[in-house]
Order: sequence, then structure tokens, then C-alpha cells
Amino acid sequence: MAALQFPCTIFETQKRMDDYSATDMQCGDLSEAQLKSHYHLVDVSTRVNPYTLTKITPFGQPQSMFYGSHGEGRKITSQECVSILFDEFRHLSRPFATYGPYRHLIEKMITHMQIGNGIPFLDVSLDSALKEHVICDKTDNSTLLRIKNTLEENINWEKSLYPDEKKENFKEIISGGRLPKFDRFQDNFNGTGITVHDTWATHIAIKSLQINNDRYRAVVHYKVQDHFGLDGDDISKFKFNQFRFFRIWFVLQRFNQFGFKPFMTNMNATIEFNGSRNGR
Repeated sequence: MAALQFPCTIFETQKRMDDYSATDMQCGDLSEAQLKSHYHLVDVSTRVNPYTLTKITPFGQPQSMFYGSHGEGRKITSQECVSILFDEFRHLSRPFATYGPYRHLIEKMITHMQIGNGIPFLDVSLDSALKEHVICDKTDNSTLLRIKNTLEENINWEKSLYPDEKKENFKEIISGGRLPKFDRFQDNFNGTGITVHDTWATHIAIKSLQINNDRYRAVVHYKVQDHFGLDGDDISKFKFNQFRFFRIWFVLQRFNQFGFKPFMTNMNATIEFNGSRNGR
């Protein structure tokens, strides 16, 4: 009987890591006419008109396709317009992140979009959020508990090994569970729902497995990746389009005069746990 060798990747989503061809990773690809006619993005900002590069006064809100055609407001440069839009973008993010240790993340990630030129984003707070989510999930769909149960059911206790032929059992049992996502009720307000929410790709690996008598110690690593970007389907949905926050985001990312790059959000969590032959 051959032993499974560690470290060993036991699960990968069909969606791949670092997929820069994804629709929500596109940028600078839409014209003013497309943004207005197809996505109805006329009223974008309360502070500036991104199409005419003019500041908006309290009496000059954009209400029609023709707003700005007569040069209302003070003319500004593209750089000034972008700076104002990003400031408004950060300001509008606050209702989505009102409490908790992750509330600072959204403003940090918006700034990363502004100055990061598309490089991947890492933060210890996101790693902590992922680890907490995995550990605190006590439901039957918990991937961590499913891994634990699979180990205890398939370890060859007499030979102190996990059989290589049982490797596929992990993929099957994890696929039937629920991968960690930040779409719980509390995530709407703690800063993780607006920064991550759903996830794109997940890899799970067992880094090590030590078996002694009727007990074992395992170290499992989760690598989760999301995209900080919007696609056309996102902004076409009322739940997104109704918020000025997302309208500004989409214009900053997709308008061919701006084209700020979305980026990969990478999260990592390493979790160690113990178990026994009788499941205790």
C-alpha cells in the first residue's frame, strides 16, 4: 500500500488562479457612448462629470444624456477628475464597512486600484479573515470538517499512513461542501463582503500529516483568490447599479479615458488540527 506524499494539493476549483482573461479583469475598454447607452451610466458622480471633465455644483446634477454639453461647472484636468472620483469612491465605501477588524480594507483596496497598476493585493487582515471563516464554520458543509472526517475514515492506522489510492476522496467530499465565501449577513457590514464577497479560485493542500498510534496532526493550507473588478453583468444588476459606489467603480475601471486596472486579491490561511482514530 503506497502512502500519499505531503505536501499534497487535494482540491482545486475549475476556475483557475491568475485568470487575467476573466471578464471582470478587463479595463479601459468602453467608450462614453457605451457607458451611457448600454449601461445607463449617466449619473455617475455627485462631484464631477467624468465625461466632460467638469466639476458639479449643487445646482448642476447630471440628469440626462445631454448634461455637460454646455460646459456647466469648472473645467478640470483628467488627473483632478480621477482624484475626486477616487475620493468619492472611498467615501461611499464606508456604509459597507462599519465595524470590526476588516473595515479598513475597502479603502486600502480602492487606493491600491488607484496607484497599484494591477499588481496583486495581499494583506494580513484578509488572511486572518479567511482563517477565521474556515475555523468558525461548524456546519456539515464545512470543508475543514470534511477534510478531518475524510482523514479519520481513510487513514490506515496499522501502517500509520494515508493511502495514496484514497486521495480522490478529498476532492469528492470537498466538492460536496461549501468553500469559504464572504457572503454571510455580517459580511455586508464588516468590510469583507464589499472587498471579497464571492471568490474566484480556491486551492486546498495538506502540508503535512503525522500519525502516531491512534492520533494524528494535520496542517492544511487554503489559498483563495478573488478579483477586485467589475464586469458588465455586475453593473447591469439593480443591486449594483443602484449604488453610486459601483457606478464610479465601473467607470474608473472600464472607461477608455481612465482604465484603472483591477487586480487579484490573494488570501492564505494555514490551519493545524489534531484528531484520533475514534474521531475525538
